[in-house]
Amino acid sequence: MYEIEVTARFAAMHRLRLHDGTLEPLHDHDWRVTVRLCGPRLDEIDVLVDFGLLRRRLDAALAELRDQNLNRLPAFAHCNPSAENVARHLARQLDGDWPAGVRLSCVEIEEEPGCVTRYMPA
Repeated sequence: MYEIEVTARFAAMHRLRLHDGTLEPLHDHDWRVTVRLCGPRLDEIDVLVDFGLLRRRLDAALAELRDQNLNRLPAFAHCNPSAENVARHLARQLDGDWPAGVRLSCVEIEEEPGCVTRYMPA
C-alpha cells in the first residue's frame, strides 16, 4: 500500500455551541489541513497520484473556507463548525474521482498547535 499527503493552511473564524447551548466567543485559527490518499499500486509513471493534482483539489476545497466565519457557511448550517466537522466536510469535497484503487484515507485538521483531529472515511 502506498500513501501520499499534502498539507495546506487557511485562516478562518468560528464559534462553537457548547453543551449548555451557549456560544463561545468568535475566534480565529490558522488551520492546518493534511490530506492523505492511499492505494495498492503506482500508475504508469510510478506515482500513486501527482502531488500537484492533490494540492489543486485541496486548494479548491479550501477556497470556500478561507477568511470566512465558518458559522455562516451553508456547510455548517446544521452542525457546529468544529475541527471534526471541518475535516468531514473537506473529506466529502475530496472523496471520489481518483484513479482506480486510490482512495481518500484521512483528512487531518490542526486547529491550533497540539490540537489535532482526523476524519477517516469508511
